[in-house]
Amino acid sequence: MTSRVTLISAATSRALREARFDDGCSLDASAAARARAAAGALPPADRLSVSPTVRCRETAKALGLDGVEAPELAGLDVGRWRGLTLDEVSAEDPAGIALWLSDLGAAPHGGESVRALCERVARWLDASAEFDGRTLAVVEPEVVRAVAVKILDAPVSAFWRLDVPPLTATDASGRSGRWNLRLGWTLGPREDGAGS
Repeated sequence: MTSRVTLISAATSRALREARFDDGCSLDASAAARARAAAGALPPADRLSVSPTVRCRETAKALGLDGVEAPELAGLDVGRWRGLTLDEVSAEDPAGIALWLSDLGAAPHGGESVRALCERVARWLDASAEFDGRTLAVVEPEVVRAVAVKILDAPVSAFWRLDVPPLTATDASGRSGRWNLRLGWTLGPREDGAGS
């Protein structure tokens, strides 16, 4: 049995452009249009999941996907930092941001640690290995990072070294407890014909 998971990173929102911790704002009009234009580029899926964030739900809708909300695929809960920019947090809580960036088990914002996010997403990926077929999931970039950390058996510190552009797809395929990873193809026709 081979399981396939395609993770679609959500389209751009104002919060993402402003380097602001997600505050629940909607997609930019141009990002929504870009997602609608990419709707036909996705591979067929047997199961559709969507992170419960506003921009993931709106991205899924723009892509023409009617997926089931998956709380285990939620973005990182940053507690009281929600809605603030990284610069604002750095000015208001320099010790907290330094701790958060250096200790991946810390949650000085009162939300979830990066380590806890990675563990939560790893459990979801392990459960997905039991599903024969393709799962398509629209998620926040940090979920894609967590999947990459899990598949590569990388230290959690690698989380900060991974960039995930908006509206890109990352494929994972697994069999017998072993996953392979194909990173960040842009939504649209692919040269190898897959996804078109």
